[in-house]
Amino acid sequence: MAAKTEQGNKSNKRKQTTGPHSKSDTSPSKKPKLLQSKSSNPANKGLNKPFKSVKQQHPVKSHSGKLETAGANEGPKSKRERRLHAKELAEARKKKRKKHYTLEQELALLWEKMRRRNIAKEDRSKLVSEALQKMKGKIPEIAGSHVSSRVLQTCVKYCTQAERDAVFEELRPHLLTLACNTYAVHLVKKMLDSASKKHLAAFMSSLHGHVAPLLRHMVGSVVVEHAYQLGNATQKQELLMELYSTELQLFKDLALVKESRLIGLISKLGLQKGSVLRHMSSVIQPILEKGIVDHSIIHKALVEYLSIADKSSAAEVIQQLSSALLVRMIHTRDGSRVGLLCIKHGSAKERKKIIKGMKGHIDKIAHDQCGSLVLAYILSTVDDTKLLTKIIVRELQAIFKELVLDKNGRRVLLQLLHPNCSRYFSSDDLVAFNLSIPSLSPKSESKVNPDSVLEAKSSEAKESCDDEAKSDLEATTAEACENASPSESHHLAEGGKKDPNVRRRELLVDSGLAKNLIDACIESAGELLRSNFGKEVMYEVAVGAAGGILRPALDEKLDALHGAIATLAAQPKSEESGEEHVLENFHSSRTIRKLVLDCPSFASSLWKIALEGKCEIWAQGHSHKVVSAFLESSNSEVCELAKGELQPLIDSGILKLPETK
Repeated sequence: MAAKTEQGNKSNKRKQTTGPHSKSDTSPSKKPKLLQSKSSNPANKGLNKPFKSVKQQHPVKSHSGKLETAGANEGPKSKRERRLHAKELAEARKKKRKKHYTLEQELALLWEKMRRRNIAKEDRSKLVSEALQKMKGKIPEIAGSHVSSRVLQTCVKYCTQAERDAVFEELRPHLLTLACNTYAVHLVKKMLDSASKKHLAAFMSSLHGHVAPLLRHMVGSVVVEHAYQLGNATQKQELLMELYSTELQLFKDLALVKESRLIGLISKLGLQKGSVLRHMSSVIQPILEKGIVDHSIIHKALVEYLSIADKSSAAEVIQQLSSALLVRMIHTRDGSRVGLLCIKHGSAKERKKIIKGMKGHIDKIAHDQCGSLVLAYILSTVDDTKLLTKIIVRELQAIFKELVLDKNGRRVLLQLLHPNCSRYFSSDDLVAFNLSIPSLSPKSESKVNPDSVLEAKSSEAKESCDDEAKSDLEATTAEACENASPSESHHLAEGGKKDPNVRRRELLVDSGLAKNLIDACIESAGELLRSNFGKEVMYEVAVGAAGGILRPALDEKLDALHGAIATLAAQPKSEESGEEHVLENFHSSRTIRKLVLDCPSFASSLWKIALEGKCEIWAQGHSHKVVSAFLESSNSEVCELAKGELQPLIDSGILKLPETK
């Protein structure tokens, strides 16, 4: 009871505080506004009804003309009726919003017919002409549409040259605007692909003064890159020069100077290096911030920028690129060189970011011509072998067979087995390994061994390379010769601080890479020996890699590999089998011959298992090179093994030794 009385008192207190007046209060009323308005306005008294009033139904005129109450005779609509009604409303809205909506619908119907594969050429030509006739005078307006741009692309692909010229002339004043449109950009690219030299030159001319702004645009940069790829050397140079300096952008005649390197251009035209550097920084920085780094024109500009950049500017660019961003660049020649420079001059932290950014992309990078070069350089430079094993080596082990048989993929493995070998890397690739940024290079690194420079120059003269590669090589060679002194033999690309042999051993032997590689070679010995690219990996593995780095840790595995090759060679000749015998195949016979000359342990295994007592059978054809290699070997024990059986064959004229050159 006491509890109930207390609750009653509390409720009474609450009511007293919220009441309109209190007996003891002399202050003005503190009513809520709503209550004040209700009490003060007597007209509102009649509105306090317990139920809402029913809305008055207005009569609506029906299709028959009779007045009906809205909703009175409307039954429940089916799903199909509601869907059709919604579709009609959407169509009405589109017609109101889009000026050429009806035309687009007509073009879409024509497009569905003209893009079929089984349509006759005459019928397609008629449909294309009809579509172009409908679009005449309206092409710039409808080119940015999702539907119309596709129709125009098909028309440009299949129309006559006269019709194509007419479309180009109509679009010509609007090409730069359309180049920044998400849908019209594909039409512009298609127009450039099928453009004549005259039209391509006209488009290049229209780009003058707009290259840098377009490269900063996510869509417009695609068109500039496409034009850069289609242009000749002069046109490419004109596009690039706009990124170098304001003077070159304003005065078109200056761009006609025949000089491919920026350093040479500055000295020839007397440009101020500081002004050029500031202009290039203002162009390149926004591009890097937006992440537009996929295009070769940007890669070329970056290479030239780093050649003149001061220490802080170069370090800033390396810091920006030290991420997954670099992976999108290394598919081009200049992009791979930017990648090599970032790895060479980057700090340990920046190198780690670059390698982590490659995670999941190692397969694709290794199979790319330029990407494999960067991957090979990382394996021969970065000292953090645990990180390399965790990210790169682990992914390489999963794709051994594909790598070994691939022209580019094998180079990653060959760099570990035989570093910087001119048999596997071109002179241009070896020069790329030696590139450096002048402002970030120590003074000692600028001095190069003159012998190595002359070797690179002579080998470059023997091999045919593109013009850009030659110009890069000549510039590097000239600078190196100026700074070289006969007493010094310091090589430019020494890699990290760790001893190269220790790094190779950790990556090959300690990581288990070599063991798995030998197992893969044993498993596919015949296929690799007969392959044009696989034979080189097989040879390097069988001899124990350069410097014998696989021995003595993997002697047993190597003996097993030698036995597997000898067992294949011991198989009898068989014309029924589809595959050539390993001693008669062009590639495998020469690989086995090299192994006999360079690896005495393999030579003895091959002789005992496959050739002893059978030399007369293999004394003709490609196999005679293998047999005669035993007498050409520099190892006396190998010569003694075969001399007793081979000398009678030589005396009788069955076996002929190759003439020494």
